[in-house]
Amino acid sequence: MMLGQLLLATTLGLPSLMLATCLSARVRERMLALLVFAPLPAIAAALFAVDSQLLVGQGRLQLALQLDVLGAILLGVAALLWSMAGLYAATYLRGTANCGRFVVCWLMTLMGCLGAFVAADMFSFYLLLALLGVGACGLVVHDQSASAWRSGGIYMGLSLFAESCVLLAFILLAAGTQGDSWLIRDVVAELPQSPWCDVTLGLLIVGLGLKAGLVPLHVWMPLAHAAAPIPASAVLSGAVVKVGIIGLIRFLPLQTALPDWGFALTSAGLFTALYGVAIGITQQHPKAVLAYSSVSQMGVIVAVLGMGLSAGETSAALYAVWYAAHHVLVKGTLFLAVGLAATTGARHLWPLLLVVAVLALGLGGLPLTGGALAKYAVKGPLGDGLAATVANVSAAGTTLLMLHFVYCLKTFAATDAQAQPGKGLLLPWCVLALASLLIPWLMYLWVAAGTVTDLLEPASLWLALRPPLVGMITAIALWYWGGRLPRVPIGDIAVLFGGLMPRNGGVSLVFTSLDAWLRRWALACMALLVLSLLFAWTLYGGGRG
Repeated sequence: MMLGQLLLATTLGLPSLMLATCLSARVRERMLALLVFAPLPAIAAALFAVDSQLLVGQGRLQLALQLDVLGAILLGVAALLWSMAGLYAATYLRGTANCGRFVVCWLMTLMGCLGAFVAADMFSFYLLLALLGVGACGLVVHDQSASAWRSGGIYMGLSLFAESCVLLAFILLAAGTQGDSWLIRDVVAELPQSPWCDVTLGLLIVGLGLKAGLVPLHVWMPLAHAAAPIPASAVLSGAVVKVGIIGLIRFLPLQTALPDWGFALTSAGLFTALYGVAIGITQQHPKAVLAYSSVSQMGVIVAVLGMGLSAGETSAALYAVWYAAHHVLVKGTLFLAVGLAATTGARHLWPLLLVVAVLALGLGGLPLTGGALAKYAVKGPLGDGLAATVANVSAAGTTLLMLHFVYCLKTFAATDAQAQPGKGLLLPWCVLALASLLIPWLMYLWVAAGTVTDLLEPASLWLALRPPLVGMITAIALWYWGGRLPRVPIGDIAVLFGGLMPRNGGVSLVFTSLDAWLRRWALACMALLVLSLLFAWTLYGGGRG
């Protein structure tokens, strides 16, 4: 137990310490090469600290960290992605401007993301959610281009809206709880009997659904992923969006059947799954295609949770986590492949494209891949009705979208036909690619106690092959008639509101001043710490008498 508590403490303790040392400008500029180490305690915790609990502080300021099987699965794969993406970033961003600021934002986002998987009380979860939002915004605007600032502004606005919804939901959860406990398991257990149950659920689904990318709250995802540097895009799409998923798992009362809310959540998820494919196929940049694919995949996961909420099946959470874990690894690997392709010439590109194609088609359920195992896992919660049919259509669409991604990636190759990627980019990508192939099988054999024989039966293979086959046939058809497809801009419905954005000089002056202040990261870190302490005192010291 002591080992588990130590690992839980260092999961947040090591990145916190690294962030604190960034108050020194000299250390901050050298921290890029050390980002690979920040998530390592989280990997160890996922392996050796399951069922451990850590209480920090006393009384109303007591924070609780706890790791169950669901959290451990997502924590482990997310931490692996963060580690390898950090190693990738050390080469990708070496010698570029504003590396120190990138490091600070990276560590803030990492703490918020990994911490959300182990947070066991409402205050910890909310504080980490807010920390994640601030840090991720800094990653999005890192390049400081006009499009990056626009994407960062939209992301921050929607992030604050999501956090406001979550905060209101937490207030209602606390008000509807008989005791003084702020533990998530305690407040959620009493939610179905709360007089504010419907309002609370609505706020939670909007706030956490936005973090997960549900349509129409999804627009931050393609904009942010397209604007951020490639290693940041990898963790944003692979790991950060899973904070919304773990939030829904933690705060939805899956132990109680709520058919109306389950139907609404399932409908929103399935619509998102189809919408992401429909818009993604119109994109030409490989990062934009991957971003809309993430929108679609998050929709499938949310639909699984919705079906579980409809029937009161808590097992739906495990299946959703299994599906999400596969997506963490594969999507992170595919985003990093975009950077590899840009530094690889045509003569050396085909081995990369072959591995990418296998991983990408796995998202559509290609038999014997990790994606096929993930689709197999969620087959039970989705049932045999309309939800299952729409999910199969989504799988076919994902296959189509991933073939489109491979084609776009091919056109993204370096102009020098002899160019080869550096080892600093290739090594972390290879580790993630191997993990994407092996870890889903390990989960299937050990966690689910499945057998290979079940998957090798001709009937099972045919059922798994049908959606990808339909997607491949559709892709061939679109290669002939694809020129007729519209070119939807990145952010789709966000462009409808583009004309409403102010363009006067006063606003420009405000953003210029804000940019100058944000460059002073020592001040920014100290201000964040002070505001966090004030917020904690307000909630715990003066909020509940």
